Amino acid sequence: MDKLIYTAMTGASATLGRQAAVAHNLANVATHGYRAEEHRLRAAQVQTHNNTPPALPTRAFTVDASTHSDFREGSLMHTGGIFDVAVRGRGWIALALPDGSEAYTRNGGFEISENGVLQTRGGIPVQGDGGPLAIPPDTRVSIEGDGTISVTPETGAKNTVNAVGRIKLVNPPEADLVRGPDGLFRMRTGDPAPQDEQVKVSSGYLENSNVNPVEQMVTMISLARQFEMQIKLLTNAETNDRAATQVLAQR
Repeated sequence: MDKLIYTAMTGASATLGRQAAVAHNLANVATHGYRAEEHRLRAAQVQTHNNTPPALPTRAFTVDASTHSDFREGSLMHTGGIFDVAVRGRGWIALALPDGSEAYTRNGGFEISENGVLQTRGGIPVQGDGGPLAIPPDTRVSIEGDGTISVTPETGAKNTVNAVGRIKLVNPPEADLVRGPDGLFRMRTGDPAPQDEQVKVSSGYLENSNVNPVEQMVTMISLARQFEMQIKLLTNAETNDRAATQVLAQR
């Protein structure tokens, strides 16, 4: 009885957490560069303080063991935007956070701030090889495959091409990345990832989310039925307990 109650109770709670993750994935189907999130569960024995008194062996919890990110690549969508870039294959675009650290994203939908700094649409500067990238005014901008940003003046010497910087592109091991509450990825150690010369980008493209909406909807339905089953198990446990109590009372 203990095992039934504890497993069903904590399983229902963990299922609600998985449903929230699936709902979050569905809400980000149209978010460029988004990586689907998945919660993995496991059973854990109930522990008591100093094992006094020791926990009954039948009591086990269902706990959220880990949060897994699906790093599969999304499809590329042509936008023609001057400041839109998509990473081809594996790799990440580095962003310069206000605290001096770096974060990494696959969403290459950038824009120019009022101060001429290349940034995300959320206002986070893009990290260059020497810091945030500043784009001179009145210039035509082009972004090369290696992330180099070149500008051509629209007045004066129109044939003069100048490189203003290079977008920092990295490709750390996926196991070393952790997703932050803002949806950006960071290194577990907190150290910046080294630049990878093998990472390339395509200008005028954006990467779509890798969330499969049909798969997520099926998962949501499956989790709803699983939650109903776990609640039904709790109801059955209560019914069995009442029946056992009545039998003991009659004796």
